Amino acid sequence: MSCISMAAATAARPLRRADRSVADDRPTDDVTAPPPADTPVWMRRSLRDLLAEHDLAAAAELPFPNDGWSGSRLTALEDRGRRFVLKRTSFAADWIVRSTRDSMIREAVLAAGPDPFRPPLRFTHLGAAAVEPGVAAEGAAILMPDLSESLLSWDQGTGGGAAIPHDELDRVLAAVAEIHAQPWSQHVPDNWPWCPAAERVTLLTRPSAERYAAQGVWVGGRFIEGWDAFDRVAPPAARELVATLSGDAGPLVEALAALPATGLHGDLKLANVALHDNGEASFIDWQMASLGPVALELGWFLVANVAQLPDGPDRMLDRYLGALRAAGGSHVVGDWEAQRDLVLIMGLLLRGWRKGLDAEADLTLPTGASAVDDLTWWCASAVEAAARRL
Repeated sequence: MSCISMAAATAARPLRRADRSVADDRPTDDVTAPPPADTPVWMRRSLRDLLAEHDLAAAAELPFPNDGWSGSRLTALEDRGRRFVLKRTSFAADWIVRSTRDSMIREAVLAAGPDPFRPPLRFTHLGAAAVEPGVAAEGAAILMPDLSESLLSWDQGTGGGAAIPHDELDRVLAAVAEIHAQPWSQHVPDNWPWCPAAERVTLLTRPSAERYAAQGVWVGGRFIEGWDAFDRVAPPAARELVATLSGDAGPLVEALAALPATGLHGDLKLANVALHDNGEASFIDWQMASLGPVALELGWFLVANVAQLPDGPDRMLDRYLGALRAAGGSHVVGDWEAQRDLVLIMGLLLRGWRKGLDAEADLTLPTGASAVDDLTWWCASAVEAAARRL
């Protein structure tokens, strides 16, 4: 069924409203971090001490070119043939930190804690410290090895890119499944600063983009451009769904909360995955680590990597489900049909802006589908899913 026929079938059905709007809790334009409820371990440690622990006090600090969008600053540390990456991030510098209310800098909390993983996952962080001890506004410095040679590439949607080989894809999915199957409650306390689901699902919506643009964050304009394209090419029912959830994501957040929760990476771009020669896998950029159903993770994974995935969404979900069960993660599956439906809604809400741009550029995906057909499928599927779940 096309998006247009779906519009006629569902346009009259309103979404269920939450008790109060998610917009009531959206971050303000203030770039001053609120004081954390508890002082995290990293904030009590100096960067000098962290570097000394790893015998890097005399290391040369060099530029580290990267394609990150968040505002965090990365540099390379080189010393006697060893190479590391130092990530500096703060509430003032990083729009994702602000938008997800990350006053404790959750990636630094993870980096400063014990290794939560079991093989074949490899913990990449070596530690975290305060850029300026006692000055929370200066933020955190996170130390990790340079994984450039092991990280996968990421096609940001220029078209014509090659699909990730199936053997590599299966390793990625197996590693993701290991994250989701981890006994997170044994490794992190109940008050661990997970990324809030409401902030995650609305991170890239038009209202959020307009707020970023008003703050002078350049990505805001890029997202607005994409949503303008989406509004030109998407059918009415899909536009209405996205606009409604952008204004009040409460029904979606409630539906997500009804499914089994587990620890999630939060930003599963392929460029954040490193596959090592010994069969292990590592993940970088944990700043949106979340506690929620796997749908919260998979919706972003499918749309963020669409320019490199060799299979369509349903086949990808089947491959993931097999990997999750093989990793012993059946306990986090819950209602799989509900998970799938929320994946579809999440995908369109998080990256409809990019799908609009790709459709107007008439790109072709590695599956052979056109970006126009891909947008049509996601629009129809998300509208149908919302009719069932929201």
